[in-house]
Amino acid sequence: MKFGYFTLSDNHYDNNSRDANTFVADILDEAVYAEEVGLHSAWIGEHHFSTLGVLSCPDLVLANVAARTKHIRLAPAVTVLPLHHPIRVAEQWATLDLLSGGRVDFAAGRGYDRREYLPLKVSFEDNQSIFEEGMEVVRRLWSSDGPISHHGTHYQFDDVAITPRPVQRPLPAYVASFSRPSIELAGRLGCGLIVAPFAAAMTYGGLRQVAELYHETCAKHGNRPERLMCSYFIHFADTKGEEDAARARQIRYYQECVIAAFPGDPKTAPPSYRYFIAMVERLRSVRPADLTENAVLLGTPAQVTDTLKKVEAAGFDEVILYFNVGLKPHPQVKDEMARFMAEVAPAFA
Repeated sequence: MKFGYFTLSDNHYDNNSRDANTFVADILDEAVYAEEVGLHSAWIGEHHFSTLGVLSCPDLVLANVAARTKHIRLAPAVTVLPLHHPIRVAEQWATLDLLSGGRVDFAAGRGYDRREYLPLKVSFEDNQSIFEEGMEVVRRLWSSDGPISHHGTHYQFDDVAITPRPVQRPLPAYVASFSRPSIELAGRLGCGLIVAPFAAAMTYGGLRQVAELYHETCAKHGNRPERLMCSYFIHFADTKGEEDAARARQIRYYQECVIAAFPGDPKTAPPSYRYFIAMVERLRSVRPADLTENAVLLGTPAQVTDTLKKVEAAGFDEVILYFNVGLKPHPQVKDEMARFMAEVAPAFA
């Protein structure tokens, strides 16, 4: 099992003195440092208007990372595909694949924050169908040897071919999932799958059940299963005091960043987001003791290793690790990245 660096650039905290520009610079430094310590990949989220995160252009940040590294895989976590025209998305990530020498992994999803849709005049209610059609267009543009035409519900064009072509044919593509329909979509499209363990536990039972459904859906549609990935928050804690501080940091992230971003109001949540309502209710009342291995890697290196062995046994190929969550200081983030690769990763070599 491989491991990557992951961030959603969370910075929406009360009385927060860390400005967005400083945090983006920290993320860039951490992503470059990820290669130095031996992590396999760097996954950088897309968020807009500081409603949760502050990094709006993962493609540009990863282009800088590509210029300063040689081996690390480069990926969005994730591209909020309905917010962009799929032709432009295909061009951007094919270009980065060329510039990086074929190191791009592409991941896309619908997002979950209506506030990011409103200024861009994109329908939050229709984003499932926009996403599915956009994903089809992006992958066709990458795989085609000549111009293609498309006449769908949301996008229409004739005789379009992108340049440059991606180096990887096919360029690896993933669907980000919080629910059964997205798991099934990845299997139907023949894409890889990325899940959040806390969401998998709440909406579908757990990681093993996710893997089983994904493989069943791939078989149903005649597709070879691609890679399975999941993301985890991570905090090292060797003492009771460190553990208490880490749990408080994680709860602050949920309550100040996540709850406002998730569609938790039954009156306004579209049908395809109804499962978020129960998630938000649980996060509103989350207690330190509720932060189990279904959500967070927290504790000593031995405890973290034990949880990740279960993830490996469930059939997952890579775990991307959210080190810099909850206003964790930049030097501490880098220390924990190095510690993970020295004290945990060797157990999976």
